[in-house]
Amino acid sequence: MILSGRGVTAVLGPTNTGKTHYAIERMVAHGSGVIGLPLRLLAREVYTRVVEKVGPQHVALVTGEEKITPHGARFSVCTVEAMPRETKAAFVAIDEIQLAGDLERGHIFTDRLLHLRGREETLLLGAGTMRSILEKLLPGITIVERPRLSTLYYAGQKKITRLPQRSAIVAFSADEVYAIAELIRRQRGGAAVVLGALSPRTRNAQVGLYQSGDVEYLVATDAIGMGLNLDVDHVAFAQDRKFDGYQFRNLNPGELGQIAGRAGRHLRDGTFGVTGQVQPFDDELVERIETHQFDPVKVLQWRSKAVDYSSLRALRTSLDAAPTIAGLTRALPATDSQALDYLSRYPEIIDMATTPERVEKLWEACALPDYRRITPAQHADLISTIFSDLVRHGTVNENFMAEQVRRADQTDGEIDTLSARIAQIRTWTYVSNRPGWLAHPTHWQEKTREIEDRLSDALHERLTKRFVDRRTSVLMKRLRENAMLEAEISVNGDVFVEGHHVGQLAGFRFTPISGAEGPDAKAVQTAAQKALALEFEARAARLYACGNSDLAVGSDGFVRWLGEPVAKLSGSDHIMHPRLILLSDEQLTGNARDHVAARLERFVNHHIATVLKPLDDLSRAEDLQGIAKGIAFQLVENLGVLFRRDVAEEVKSLDQDGRASMRRYGIRFGAYHVFMPALLKPAPAELITLLWALKNDGLDKAGYGDLIPALAAGRTSVVTDPTFERTFYKLAGFRFLGKRAVRVDILERLADLIRPLLQWKPGTTPRPEGAYDGRRFTTTTAMLSILGATPDDMEEILKGLGYRAEAVKAEEAQAYLAAQAPASTGTAEATETVATDDADSASEEAGEAATTATEEATPVAEAAEAPAAATPAEGEGTEEPKPVLLWRPGGGRSEQQRGPRPQQGDRRGQNNRQPGNAATEGRNENRRRDDRQDQEQRGRDGGRPNRGGDRRNEGGRGDRPERGERHDRGGDRHERNKPQQAQRFEAKPPRKEKPIDPDSPFAKLAALKEQMKK
Repeated sequence: MILSGRGVTAVLGPTNTGKTHYAIERMVAHGSGVIGLPLRLLAREVYTRVVEKVGPQHVALVTGEEKITPHGARFSVCTVEAMPRETKAAFVAIDEIQLAGDLERGHIFTDRLLHLRGREETLLLGAGTMRSILEKLLPGITIVERPRLSTLYYAGQKKITRLPQRSAIVAFSADEVYAIAELIRRQRGGAAVVLGALSPRTRNAQVGLYQSGDVEYLVATDAIGMGLNLDVDHVAFAQDRKFDGYQFRNLNPGELGQIAGRAGRHLRDGTFGVTGQVQPFDDELVERIETHQFDPVKVLQWRSKAVDYSSLRALRTSLDAAPTIAGLTRALPATDSQALDYLSRYPEIIDMATTPERVEKLWEACALPDYRRITPAQHADLISTIFSDLVRHGTVNENFMAEQVRRADQTDGEIDTLSARIAQIRTWTYVSNRPGWLAHPTHWQEKTREIEDRLSDALHERLTKRFVDRRTSVLMKRLRENAMLEAEISVNGDVFVEGHHVGQLAGFRFTPISGAEGPDAKAVQTAAQKALALEFEARAARLYACGNSDLAVGSDGFVRWLGEPVAKLSGSDHIMHPRLILLSDEQLTGNARDHVAARLERFVNHHIATVLKPLDDLSRAEDLQGIAKGIAFQLVENLGVLFRRDVAEEVKSLDQDGRASMRRYGIRFGAYHVFMPALLKPAPAELITLLWALKNDGLDKAGYGDLIPALAAGRTSVVTDPTFERTFYKLAGFRFLGKRAVRVDILERLADLIRPLLQWKPGTTPRPEGAYDGRRFTTTTAMLSILGATPDDMEEILKGLGYRAEAVKAEEAQAYLAAQAPASTGTAEATETVATDDADSASEEAGEAATTATEEATPVAEAAEAPAAATPAEGEGTEEPKPVLLWRPGGGRSEQQRGPRPQQGDRRGQNNRQPGNAATEGRNENRRRDDRQDQEQRGRDGGRPNRGGDRRNEGGRGDRPERGERHDRGGDRHERNKPQQAQRFEAKPPRKEKPIDPDSPFAKLAALKEQMKK
């Protein structure tokens, strides 16, 4: 039977028309009242508002899971399912009546609006689509339509990351909601999450997070379309399809309009749109949503109220009854009817449900909501257990219930785990609130409520931790309040604003922490920079007053203050004066910036002048004149290293005074280079290569930044990279020689070792190690040791220096050396007579190097000098000895001999001069004086032999190639081999013969010679 519509008022209209507010005002105007709401969450909100008006002692809250029933309460706020079937209250209101068309819950709304009335006033609240069906079913009903208080506009399609603040993004699955919330957290700082599966307490906490402004975005399902009052300015649809419990389908315009209508609050207009994953709405749909014109509801879901409890069959038959009134349609099987179908097939249930009371109790048990979203069979098993306890014991077994509650009472785990536990405890909360089901209902109501609240709080915490960046959200809120932010900076540069780590301060640059992106990141950075303004000024003052020890120039071109980069060097017109680029944020301005720039420029200039002082002194030398001044200018232009061949004519024309004046500035004239040894040290070499790289954009080339410290690390030779410019190696003090680059002072030491080998004459003095026939030589242990090279590397280096290799069989070399042995081992007197000072020095140096060389670097000469191996037995495998490489100057002269040499005519002229010629003797005396000056200068340079290792300035002998060159100027060496040269030696006073020890090898050798003469 349907009650008349007389005395019933339907207040219809779109969202944001104030319908719920109107109903509350009307209810408290009566002496008693009942209001039914579609959601427990909304019921909680309305309950709070009514309590504020009339006091908590007059208001009851009744839902399936919660009951607050003060004695003598005059007003009841309920969910629609929990509304009484009959009431004597003066006022009754039912909200969101358009849900009567819902396939799952619609029959409950239909039953209440058809059969529940207030004594004095009844209000039905809902959408305008209900008007026609209400006028048809409830004749005499009064229809009141209320217009929307604000306007709704379509904003089109936007990416999620570009949505405006105070937006709600709507999706229809938990996975999609979580994915969107995670994206917003990374891009915009965080979002609140509202799902229908969340407990009311968790949803309230999430909504409160959004309403308080801690986050600017809300990600929700269509639950927000059911009367939640939110400060939403824009609603964005991330999906337009949903699963309605039976199938996936597109949302109809009415459902879209219900959700979109949440945008706008009171008199503030709102907008709606779609995200990038949804096709833009067509014009017709947009117009219908904006004007709230939707298809009217034509039928309501209905289920018979006349339930027959006489038997299980009768109960099922009565529930399947069809409506007899047009406009109503039989509802699809709901959760309770599905459970009844399963239970009707259980033999134990059939045996127990034998009386109307037990059948009614079974139907009451079937009303247990499926909060866990499990299968109908599993849900039916739980109902069967509860029903069995109710029939056999009168109440649910509390031991069984205690075990189920205990399993749910755990707050660890992630979001899904906590959600499952909340669903489980809500089931037992419902059981504890059913009248007559428990022996001690109050205890279990308190127990389950406590556990649900604790789990809800834990779930809210997990959601907030996962989907909200507290640092950003707090800063955003403070910025909107225009509050002064408090910043702290730790000793290691970590920046904290309002206690949250926001980034790192290095020097004068602030770097936000990773993951802060999007428009909100700019706001966070702005807040940090505003709070860091004073720190920038303080740092500028400290840097301006700091000492040079706190500043450094790195091989990467950065200027660092206390280890933090504050500037970068760049190329300029003058290589010795690079341009300085400050590395600072815009907040370093005015005098503070000028002071920092001035201090750093002063330091860089001082650093270059100090480290490159020899070069700086040479550039400002005023005592150099003529050719010396020209060579010095070229040396400065080439940053301390010149190839000897490039200035050969100038060096040849340079007199002894000019040489001496240049040596005072630390210049050495080597066989291959004219260079400044002081600039070969690691610090000057690194700075020179850096300045050149800056001038030539070298630091931007791959690998240059790593190569600079490697070249400047004090190594004698390095493996070369053909992709790098050879000039780069030269400025670092290295000579590019094929696969290896060798430091120039080491090459000069190599020249010292090679010179006596080429000056030696067979039959005159003992053969030095590595000498062969006076025209050719082999590599020695000393050579390999000072170069740090292998024999293969040595071959490459000698070829790069202009030497030519000749391969000789090991047997032939051995035979030749054996034939030279008698002549080479002359008397000690002959050795002392022929040897020159230079030869003695070079031989001693090579001997010292050989004694400390590593066994791995075995010279090739040893293979030639080794005694012949024993002849292998016949049939045994023999390995052919490796050929011996004999080196001679290429093209008649090696590079160490390409210096200033007299022309062929000059040699002839020198050969014709007599030993007693005054000019010749004068030149010889000048050469000897020049040699002594070279040795003294090298001693002042700090040269010292480093046996077997890195000997940069060994004993000052790096200049010996020059002396060797002077001895090889066409007269001296040739004159020694001519008769007149011998006469000059005979003219000297005879040397006193020393007594020979009869036990010495020399005495035995002399006796052997005497016997051979006889």
